[in-house]
Parts: sequence; structure tokens; C-alpha cells
Amino acid sequence: MPAKPTPFDALAMLSTALPGRVRHVEHLPARSARTRELPPWVPPLVGAALEAAGITQLWTHQRSAADLAHRGEDVVIATGTASGKSLGYLLPALSAALDGPPPGRAPGGEIRGGTTLYLAPTKALAADQRARIDSLAVPGVRAATYDGDTPPDERRWIREHAQIVLTNPDLVHHSLLAGHRGWAPFMRALSYVVVDECHAYRGVFGSHVALVLRRLLRVAQHYGATPVVVLCSATIADPGRHAQALTGRTVTAVTDDGSPRSARTCVLWEPPERAGGGRRSVTAESADIVSTLVGSGVQTLAFARSRAGVETLAAQAREELALREPDLVDQVAAYRGGYLPEERRELERRLRSRELLGVAATNALELGVDISGLEAVVIAGWPGRRSSWWQQAGRAGRDAATGDDSPALVVSVAADDPLDSWLLDHPDYLFGGPVESVVVDPGNVHVLAPHIAAAAAEIPVTLGDDRWFGDGLAAALHRLTARAVLRRRPAGWFWARPDRPGDHVSLRGAGPVVSVVEGRTGRVVGTVDAAAAHSQVHAGAVHVHQGETYVVTDLDLDAATATVVRGDPGWTTTAQSVSSFDIVAEREGETRGAVRLSRGRVTVRRQVTSFLRRLPGGEVIGRHALELPEQSLRTEAVWWTMDPRLLAEAGVAAPDVPGAAHAAEHAAIGTLPLLTACDRWDIGGVSTERHVDTGLPTIMVYDGYPGGAGFSARAFEVAREWWAMTHEAISSCGCTHGCPRCVQSPKCGNGNDPLHKAGALALLRALLSEWDR
Repeated sequence: MPAKPTPFDALAMLSTALPGRVRHVEHLPARSARTRELPPWVPPLVGAALEAAGITQLWTHQRSAADLAHRGEDVVIATGTASGKSLGYLLPALSAALDGPPPGRAPGGEIRGGTTLYLAPTKALAADQRARIDSLAVPGVRAATYDGDTPPDERRWIREHAQIVLTNPDLVHHSLLAGHRGWAPFMRALSYVVVDECHAYRGVFGSHVALVLRRLLRVAQHYGATPVVVLCSATIADPGRHAQALTGRTVTAVTDDGSPRSARTCVLWEPPERAGGGRRSVTAESADIVSTLVGSGVQTLAFARSRAGVETLAAQAREELALREPDLVDQVAAYRGGYLPEERRELERRLRSRELLGVAATNALELGVDISGLEAVVIAGWPGRRSSWWQQAGRAGRDAATGDDSPALVVSVAADDPLDSWLLDHPDYLFGGPVESVVVDPGNVHVLAPHIAAAAAEIPVTLGDDRWFGDGLAAALHRLTARAVLRRRPAGWFWARPDRPGDHVSLRGAGPVVSVVEGRTGRVVGTVDAAAAHSQVHAGAVHVHQGETYVVTDLDLDAATATVVRGDPGWTTTAQSVSSFDIVAEREGETRGAVRLSRGRVTVRRQVTSFLRRLPGGEVIGRHALELPEQSLRTEAVWWTMDPRLLAEAGVAAPDVPGAAHAAEHAAIGTLPLLTACDRWDIGGVSTERHVDTGLPTIMVYDGYPGGAGFSARAFEVAREWWAMTHEAISSCGCTHGCPRCVQSPKCGNGNDPLHKAGALALLRALLSEWDR
């Protein structure tokens, strides 16, 4: 195997092999460790286990967080990737398991010592933390993973004997809370609730998890326990505020990272132009980078945004190596959700032992799994958030425990997208600006009401439960009672239906799901949100799941089932739709001259009318009509109107207004993730030259979830900065009429027609000028 080059050599080598791509280089200096002694309250058995694992001191943030939790204060640890956040909660959790909770905290129960419930957003992360606890081998501590793969005979033992249970919010919602009486011994002794990677809980999913946590703490109180909540997060803006939104309690933030960090060289990389226009595929470009680095002995992890992208990137890198370094082909692999647990564990083992030199992964390896110390990371396309980018980049850099402080390389490859293009021209946004705020709204009535119903099935709800569920409790109880979901009795509100309330709540969305079923075998391939089913699994749609391609033969909306057959027809499909919106109520607004900016409640109406079949090169080979019902979404939105005379004076002729507004809407959706913790797929937009409710040209961007998710409210707050970024993203693109990196959208239901790039620029210039005047 070739000798390992330094990252500066690796960058020079990349620049020679793939010239003309580097747009910006940022050197991040190394950081020295700051340490403190183990706290005096740690039991001798725990101290001895840590010493045996080579841990004789703590980094400053680990000690601060552990002390706060041991004192009974809720705490969130928000420090960098591979900064050892887990010791901040493991020290108090292991200590409680041996000595019981600190005096006055929890009464204990049948289980000896205090118990801890650990929640992770992925099974892989929970399994990784279980392995870490097992490796410490503290005598007398019993830890167990409890998830959908846990056999029934093990579940009872875990409930009755385990002191540290590692699980996920979905299982807490569907199993633990629904059957809390079976968990009574564990709940009576509950000392700590750990919420790992809490930055992953945002938007509607985060709002669901916030209400699951409140239900959990409510049930714990029923058993006489008052557990401390310890949260861990990648770097986010105001982690204390986010933790408080999740828990409903005051949380102290620990953000001063005392861990060491090797130097890193970060590169913004622009793929070359293709002959037919647009950039070369981010997947193909990233595969070339991976194969070049691996071929030189640089251990490299590449992040792609989709499962299909991961498989393609790994396959293309292997193909390149087969031509140049055939002995290294087997040292490149893919890692993603959908693999069996034993397959993932084996890949992680091979990475740690350097048997694998190259891995393509989804963010399954972003969220906390103990893989660090890699020599290079390739980020294939902007991951949507600065916090995600830094989390992925943090996988590069030697682990301090190895004693190897050699610099690492991070290559961020731009996709053919407006946001990626803007970032190439604004490296200070990434390297100098703060990370995004994370938005959750547990008061969203569409999310709140089903959780109140579930809470009533667990323990009857009273008006005093507003401490858990907020000011919307009384109104939700009234609606649920009127619908005969709950029944009021002198002791409170009770669940009134024969089925299970948890079955009516999907934590990963705000509504029901459609099952994707293989027609020949009856096997459930997967699910999609019902709201997305019209565009993703309509009859004739090509559907990709876990690298396998299927064609949908039938969509039965009444049965919530899409029937598919396996096979790749050689084309992809894109749904076409028509959209409109009604303004229900303006919550807030501001007028400046001929422009008015508003936010409030809207109803978005959308109907999928047809789909296109495209060859891999993008050529359309057919358009096929569909007969699907209109969908209606009641949500929150931000919108602005402009006087037609303003647009005319700016040079936007009346026939060009629809295309100009449509292009500005697309670009605005593409740049909003720069300012709030959303993905472009979390939001939608509609534009019109004359809206019936405003009588004026109107552009609207809305939250893509029933009841809203907080993204449009944030957009209202930063509208001026948002418009300026949007204008710059369009103007900096060198195309003539509009392309995917400026005004074309991959999710447009109208096939990106009409679009008027010059008109969008004139519209945004006029908008900014009028606003500033």
C-alpha cells in the first residue's frame, strides 16, 4: 500500500489529477486539549473501569456536563464531532446504576440503583453506545438495547433488570409509554433521560419528539421519579433554547469544547462544466476524488445525500480503481440505512482497523457513530445545513487517543444547485458565520392533539397537565372530546376508542403513511408519507428503495397501498402538478412602498395531473395523464406582494411577470435553508401574477407540513437578507436563461415552465430597492 501522504500533499495530488476545481481553501488550526480530574463523586468501580480504558482525566466540557447532571440540573452538551460528549452522561448514569440516584432525586424501586433511558435517532447509534458501555465492563451495571429487533423473551428481562436501556423515540412512543405499567420498576428508579444528537430533532419530527419527551416525563412523575435530562448536540445556534423547546424545562448549555483537534484543510470544490451545460454530476466527481485519494493510501469517507447516491458513488469509485489500482477495489464500500445490523457493525470494524480505505455513506455515519480519525472526508453536495456540514467534516482528523495529530483533508463538492453555487462564492458563510437555529413547535395543533390523546390513554389527562402540553391543552381536549376520541369523567379525560392511540401518530411526519408492497410476494418494501404518495408512488412511477428499483403498478389511496414490481425500466419519472393557495389569516405584516411582506395561515391546494418519463440523460420520452384527487394542506406561509407598476418600472413586462415570479420563487426556496434549519424538501412555493386574495403579483413560500413547522416564520424575520441572498445566487450564475444552479427546481410540479431569469433578477432588485427606501 502506498505511504500515507499529508493532506497538503493529497490536495496537491488531487489538484494535479483533477485540475481547475478548487475554488477556496481554508486552513483550520489544531486545538490543544484542556483537562480536569475525574469528579470525586464517581464510584471506585467506575473510576477503575475508566482507567482500564485509558481514561484518567476528562476534557473540561465532559466534567462540566457530568457535574451539572449529577447535581440534578438538566444540561445540553453542544460540542464538536468526536469530542467525547458521551462521557458527560455516562459518568452520572453509571454512577447512579451502582450507587442509586443522588439523595432526594428518585425513590428507587425493585431495580437496584438508578436507571437511565438513552434515546438515539438511529438504531446504529444506540448499538454503538451499547458497545461503548459494554467495553467499559463496569461490574454490576446491566445495559441493554431495546428496539424493534429485540426478541420478545429478552424484552421482559430488560424491563425488569436492566439499569441502562438504549432505545429510540419511536419505541418509547409505541411501546414503553403505551405499556408503562410493565416498566414500573424501571420508571420508579429513573434517574436520567439522555437525548443524543438532539439537533436531529427539528421541524415536525422534532415537535413530535418534544411531545414524546413530555409524555415520558409525565409518566415518570406518576411513578414518583424526577429524572434529569441530558441532551447532546452538534454545534447549533442557542442549544439551550432548543433543548428547552424539546423538554419544556430550563436547560443549561455546555458549549466550551475542551477536546483536542488536529488541523484540517477544507476545500470548496467545483466540478467542471459538461458539454451540454451545467456542472458534471456531483456523484461522479466525488467518486473520482475518492478513487484518487484511496489509490494514494488516504483513508476517505464520502457523504452522499441519498441511499441511491451512496451506492452509485461507491460503485463508480470501485470502477475507477479497477482500472488503476485493482488491488484496492475491495477496500471501498457503501454504508447506509437498510443494511442489516451485522453488516453495519462489520463495516465499522473494517473502517477502524483500516481494512477499508474508502466508504460512501449517508448521514447514518454523521450521527455520532464512533468513526473518527479519518484522513479525508468528501462531502458530495451541500447537506442542507451548516451544522450537518461541520458534523460530517468533523469525521476528518485524528482521534486524540491515537496520539496522531497529523492534519486532515475535507473536500466539499458542489452540486448543480442554486445553494451550492452561492456557497462557492461565499466561503465566509460557511467558515465565518454562525450555525443555524433549529426550529420545533410542540404547540402545533396537528402534532399536539394526537399526543394528548395518547397521553390520556397512558394516564387520564387533567387541565393541570398544561405544564407538559402548554396553553393549547384545553382547546385540544375540547376538539378530541367532540370527536369522541376522548371521554370526560370527574377524574379527567380518558381514551374512548378500542384501538391504540399510538397507531394514529407517525413521529416521522404529521400524517398517515402509504405502504409500498411488492405485488408478487406481498412483502412491504417501505412506506411514504400519504401527502407525498401522489407524486412519488402514483401508477407508473419509478420508485427506488435501498438501491432496488421498482415500478408502481397501482396506487390505492383508500387502502393506503402502492403495489410495485421489481425492475429498472431504464427511465425515471417526474410528477407534474398544479398548485394554488388561499390566504386564511394574516398573522403579521409590513408594508414598505409598493411591497407588502406577510406571514400567516394558508391553505395550499395541489393536484398531480401527469408524469414525465425521462432517460438518464434527461430527455423526455413521454408524458402521461393521471386522475388523482386534489390535495389540501393547511399550513403556515410567508408571502409578499408587489404593485405591477413597480415591476413595470423595473423592466418586467406584463407577459414576463409569471416567469419572473416563478423563477424568483424557485431560487428563494433554494436559498432559505441557508438561514433556517430546513431542507428545500421541507418547504414549498406558489407564485402568481395576480392572486385572488391580494389582487397583486404574489410569491409565497410555505411549510410543507400540516399546521406549519416554523420555517416560514423564520423566513419572515430575515426576509431582507433572504431576498439579497436569492438575488446574488441568481446573478452569480453564468447561464443565460436559467439552470439547476439558479432558478430551475428539481421538485417543480410545472416542469420548470414558465421561468424568466432576467425578470426574476429585475423583480428582486426592485423588491430590495423598495424595501430599503
